[in-house]
Amino acid sequence: MTTRSPVTVLGLGPMGQAMARSLMRAGHPVTVWNRTPGRAEEVVAAGAQLAATPAQAVAAGDLSILSLTDYQAMWDTLGGATASLRGRTLVNLSSDTPDRTREAAVWAAGHGATFLTGGVMVPAPMVGTEAAYAYYSGPREAMDRHRETLARIGTPRYLGEDPGLAQLMYLAHLDVFLTTLSSLTHAVALLQSEGLKASDVFPELMPTLVGIPAMLEAGRNPAAQIDAGEHPGNLSTATMMGATADHIVAASEQAGIDLALPRAVQRHYARAIADGHGGDNWTRIIDGIRTPHPEA
Repeated sequence: MTTRSPVTVLGLGPMGQAMARSLMRAGHPVTVWNRTPGRAEEVVAAGAQLAATPAQAVAAGDLSILSLTDYQAMWDTLGGATASLRGRTLVNLSSDTPDRTREAAVWAAGHGATFLTGGVMVPAPMVGTEAAYAYYSGPREAMDRHRETLARIGTPRYLGEDPGLAQLMYLAHLDVFLTTLSSLTHAVALLQSEGLKASDVFPELMPTLVGIPAMLEAGRNPAAQIDAGEHPGNLSTATMMGATADHIVAASEQAGIDLALPRAVQRHYARAIADGHGGDNWTRIIDGIRTPHPEA
């Protein structure tokens, strides 16, 4: 019988607990630590070992996975345990900025540890399933050494040596996700202003949400247009999209609901039109997003 390598999980929110359970199901001995010990009760009952301190947790094996609020939480947790880091591998799956991530990699190396950045791209209930995947960046040797173990969380997608890349890709996904959630709830609020119920309008809105990939594929390849800097407006134009954005702002104003999101979208198209690109495809708005006016 093959003995799986021990793994430490620091941070036992829903994601940390899900990762600990998935690793244990795969046969890995798992040591856990959480600032609030009570959160460890369920995973300990399932077979995990509870460490009394972060230093004890890190010392339990070569690989420690962090699932914390942000990178400051890592420094707060491990700042008094730096002597235990030498020769270990830290995989930080917490969210922060790419620059903070790079700073953390330098900090870890200064204490003799190897550092991988990660971003898990599914919610906690999907961890360990076939649909789960996670981005990683940092030293390739460490990625190759721990790939099989990390695959218990989700399929690893390695982006390269720069520790900031996985963080940036994670944030890019969340940029799409969070904006989508805001737009969905804004649309619901707009419809509720006329007395409709959320339970009635969600089924009407979801086909647009799930149909966007097919809509993009049916037209010209937007990614190719952006890469080439060519934005032919034969299927849609910034002027057309901008007019709709204007109407959404006006309707939202009449409904008395928040205008921040629709006005932000409106500004993207207004900028493209003002720059003389009203006849170009909607992809032209990326120019203004890349180089915003100081007053924007």
